[in-house]
Amino acid sequence: MTLDLNESRRTPRIAIMGEFSAGKSTLCNLLMRTRALPERVTATRLAPVWITKGPGQDVRVTHQGEEIPVDINTLDTISFEGTRYIRLHLDADILDHCDFIDFPGISDPNMDAEVWEDVLTEADAVIWLTHATQAWRQSEAAVWDTVPEAVRDMSVLLVSRFDKLTSDQDRARVLSRLDRETQGLFNCIFPISLIDAVAAGEDYDAWTESGAAAFMDHLADLIGSLVPRAAVASDPDRATEPSPLDTPQEEQVLTTAEDDDAQAEAPVTVTTVGPARPDAPMAPRIVPRRVKPSGMSRRPRPEGLRA
Repeated sequence: MTLDLNESRRTPRIAIMGEFSAGKSTLCNLLMRTRALPERVTATRLAPVWITKGPGQDVRVTHQGEEIPVDINTLDTISFEGTRYIRLHLDADILDHCDFIDFPGISDPNMDAEVWEDVLTEADAVIWLTHATQAWRQSEAAVWDTVPEAVRDMSVLLVSRFDKLTSDQDRARVLSRLDRETQGLFNCIFPISLIDAVAAGEDYDAWTESGAAAFMDHLADLIGSLVPRAAVASDPDRATEPSPLDTPQEEQVLTTAEDDDAQAEAPVTVTTVGPARPDAPMAPRIVPRRVKPSGMSRRPRPEGLRA
C-alpha cells in the first residue's frame, strides 16, 4: 500500500517547547538555516509563532479565526491577548515537509497557560528543550502532563546546552537521571549543544560532536513517520482506511505523484540541515522509504544512555 502525499491537505506540525533560555529560538534558526525572527524580536512575549512555507502574508490569527496582516519587524508590539497564534512564512527547505510552531517559554508567571494550551492541540509531535544544567524541572514535568499521550509517543526531549556540563561524569549522571525520570514520556532523548551546531559551519566533525547530526537524522525519520497522521488529521475518513502502519514492512512506502496518472513511485526525501559529510557531495539527506512499524523501539538512546 502507498500513501500519495498529494492527497494530504497538510504537512506534519511539530511544536517547539520549553522554558525560557532553553534554546528554542536558536533551534528554530538552526532548522531554518536563517534567523526565524528579526534580531530585535524574540518569542519571549509572543503568542505561539507558527512557521510555514513561504512566500505568503504574515498574519495574526485571533481566537475567532480572523487573520490580520502583520509586519514581521513589529511582532514585538503584538499582544498575546486576543491572539491565538502568529503565522509566519519562510522559504526554508525543511518547511517543504513540516510546519514548526514555536511556543513561548512556559514558565512565565505573567502568561496564562491558555496562551499556548489551545494551540498545542494542533501539534502532531513536540521537541521539548530542557537546559542541561537544570534539566527537567518540576515545572516542566507539570506542563508535560497536559500533553496528549499520542503526541508524547512521537516527541523528543532535547537536552540543550550540553556543553555546559564539563565532565563526562556530569553528563552521564544527567542523562541517566533524565532517562529514569522521563521514562515513558518521550520517544527519545538527545543531548545537544546548539551554539556549537550553529558554529560548526561546514565542519562535519564539529557538527557531529555537537549532537546535531544524530538529532537531525532522527528528526527526518520523525517527519516521515508523521505524514500518515497528518493525512488522517486533515481527512478523518482516512482513519477508516487501512493504515500504512498496519501493512507489512516491505509495503510501507511513502510516495509522491507528479500527476494523477503518474505510474512511477518516488520515496519521500527529507533534507536535513548541516554540513556535508566528507564523503558526500551534498548536505546530509535522509530518505525515509518506510513508515516505522507500530512496534518500533520507543526510546532509542544516545551513547550516554547505554549501559
